[in-house]
Amino acid sequence: MHIGLPKEIKDNESRVGLTAGAVRALVRRGHRVSVESGAGLGSSIPDEEYRAAGAEIVVEAADAWAAAMVVKVKEPIESEYKYLRADLLLFTYLHLAADRKLTLQLVEKQVTGVAYETVQTPDRRLPLLQPMSEVAGRMATQVGAFYLEKPQGGRGILMGGVPGVAPASVAVIGGGSVGSNAAKIAIGMGAQVTVLDTNHERLVYLDDIYHGRLRTRTSNEYNIEEIVLGADLVIGAVLIPGGRAPHLVTRSLVSKMKEGAVIVDVAVDQGGCIETTRATTHSNPTYVVDGVLHYCVANMPGAVPRTSTFALNNQTLPYVLQLANEGLNAVLSNSALRHGLNTHRGQVTHALVAEAFDLPYAPAEDVLSA
Repeated sequence: MHIGLPKEIKDNESRVGLTAGAVRALVRRGHRVSVESGAGLGSSIPDEEYRAAGAEIVVEAADAWAAAMVVKVKEPIESEYKYLRADLLLFTYLHLAADRKLTLQLVEKQVTGVAYETVQTPDRRLPLLQPMSEVAGRMATQVGAFYLEKPQGGRGILMGGVPGVAPASVAVIGGGSVGSNAAKIAIGMGAQVTVLDTNHERLVYLDDIYHGRLRTRTSNEYNIEEIVLGADLVIGAVLIPGGRAPHLVTRSLVSKMKEGAVIVDVAVDQGGCIETTRATTHSNPTYVVDGVLHYCVANMPGAVPRTSTFALNNQTLPYVLQLANEGLNAVLSNSALRHGLNTHRGQVTHALVAEAFDLPYAPAEDVLSA
């Protein structure tokens, strides 16, 4: 199969879809890989490494997009829509439930879109979302600590406090991969941390591993209000796989938060779990609503691209190899990839994406069989 690796062009997105090691694995199996010149530079992978691995270096993005399968990190942005076509297999993060325009483009142009974030194993794990959730969760606490500083617009709170002075109060909404990683770093910095989640077993697990250094609360309207109003830093870490995140913190609640408190909404890729969330970029990462500073960068792991690229490739490569070797038969035979299929032949094949925009839904199995 001919595989294309275009350079990411989203604001300050320096990750890349394939490492040189991944390219070598593909080439050794007889596949052709076209890498856009400079695609890996942001992750400290020069063209020479790709060339040594057997890739063809192309100057124009169009030449990489001309491949049968394009492997990326982030969803296509508007200037890339011109490359979408009916015989294209696109393997990347798509986050369609928060992006009606891209969804309609993929449907109109009949692209086969397999989304990293909805690839799901039989035991309900999300293996391609996991590594970036780990990165984003850990970053969320670092970012929050930075913006709590007074010169950055925050309340002037030191995360760990000092003897005789209370530490920062951190509320983490969601105890999954993002939330648990955010909590881990916050606890390490000495903050007072509360994690809210609807899954009691998850709360039991977190309580056990942190031996009382973490407070847990069942996520409901009453508890969210109480914890958020007392927080210096709120980290949104809610995930509905493939679906739009629910607004668990309302605009009204934000208006009652402490002046100079900070919100980091990691769920922004899926629309955000804070009602006042709107996507920002690394170039212009924050804004203020009712005295509360919001950081809602939609590609947080792009700030640490070397770490993120290699962490992502560790998980994506087996699926890339299977798709390259088998084409659409891989989606038919591998239930995890079937969960990842979001669009095919002009149909929306993920129920939550269809629901988000009131579009017709066609089960992946039916569309592929046809």
